[in-house]
Amino acid sequence: MPTIVFVSPKGGVGKTTAALLLASELARAAKVTAIDADPNHPIQAWSKGAVIPDNLSIVADADEDNIIDKIEEAAAQTPFVIVDLEGTAAKIVLLAVSQADLVVIPTQGSQLDAEQASRAIRVVKQQEKMTGRATPYGVLLTRTSPIIRTRTMGHIQTGLIEAGVPVFKTQLNEREAFRAMFSFQRTLETLDPQDVPNLDKAVANAEEFAAEVIERLRQGRGEKGKKAKVA
Repeated sequence: MPTIVFVSPKGGVGKTTAALLLASELARAAKVTAIDADPNHPIQAWSKGAVIPDNLSIVADADEDNIIDKIEEAAAQTPFVIVDLEGTAAKIVLLAVSQADLVVIPTQGSQLDAEQASRAIRVVKQQEKMTGRATPYGVLLTRTSPIIRTRTMGHIQTGLIEAGVPVFKTQLNEREAFRAMFSFQRTLETLDPQDVPNLDKAVANAEEFAAEVIERLRQGRGEKGKKAKVA
């Protein structure tokens, strides 16, 4: 079953928001386990007062000693496993990445953030050398303007693509609804549109992101199938 791991060496880039958005979107149609392996446990904190979808389970007792066991247990019980991690230097990150079918690296549209994202890419490449297994990954641009595409954003996106770095076509926009999930401790779909402006646009943005993740997972399986046939 697919395991999607979220990694970022820099805080404040919307990593946990992206992970929770994906988990809650997938949970609309399938069972999902979200493993909150961030030491601050933001997803667990959200869940304590939240109306959690029936399809969504949250595990918050993962550490570097048991992370692989937790992922394997979750994968045996639910079709999707989402892992939210902090930093890139910790051993738990490398272990989780070794189990990933897709690694998502959120970053904001600044040169500093893009350079920090390269640290996460190095972790993926390090894991590939250690295991001999290629792991699909992609950089997710977050907190972008839904209206204006700045020159800086365009420059960073172009630079990543020209460097051969996979970049998600979908960008997670700066939306009040994404912050409101944590404030009201709800999923997007259960927020009140009277309390949150442009909720419909935020939902569409989250759905687009989830759809692209599914497509990338399918592509990854297709590539594995081709390699198996060649072998």
